[in-house]
Amino acid sequence: MKIVIADDHAVVRSGFMYILNFQEDMEVVATAADGLEAYEMVAKHHPDILLMDLSMPPGESGLIATGKIKEDFPETKIIILTMYDDEEYLFHVLKNGASGYVLKNSPDEELLTAIRTVHDGGTYIHPSMATSLVRQFVQKDYQEEETDPYKILSRREIEILPLVAKGYGNKEIAEKLFISVKTVEAHKSKMMEKLNLKSRPELVEYALKKKFLNF
Repeated sequence: MKIVIADDHAVVRSGFMYILNFQEDMEVVATAADGLEAYEMVAKHHPDILLMDLSMPPGESGLIATGKIKEDFPETKIIILTMYDDEEYLFHVLKNGASGYVLKNSPDEELLTAIRTVHDGGTYIHPSMATSLVRQFVQKDYQEEETDPYKILSRREIEILPLVAKGYGNKEIAEKLFISVKTVEAHKSKMMEKLNLKSRPELVEYALKKKFLNF
């Protein structure tokens, strides 16, 4: 199976590549340092599996990239690699189309099992997170969807929110997302209106509460 690895740390990419290329049924065909590059490598190589870090500052996050890649290249299955043992992250990446969620401190054997499970059409979730996921689905009050940023905001607004909260100016955001400054301003205004926020401090507080600052 063909695999692409996306992680902002070169040593991590090299380590995973060594482990995977040692397997008879796996081949790493490309690596990427952020979500944008991951998209490019998937478009170029059409891998069976994409292993993607959730947080890759200052580049595009794994969460944002997962949604884009899954929409444009549904045949590529995505496994999230992360340090975050957090049910909210898990819930959102699965909603965005990921097929697996593996913690970076997991043994090598677990990563290999996850890859083979997902490649065969299954879903792999780190064992410690499985109970959290079930509880999340069972206890979820669907009225909460009214306050869920992933339901309220557009994909572009979800891209802009963490950048604004981290202190990037309109010009910097425009350059990162390849859009105009006016488009950034329009999205920011609409986003603040949707979230009923009046100032940047309120937005930073909201982004922190919803864990956007890690993206």
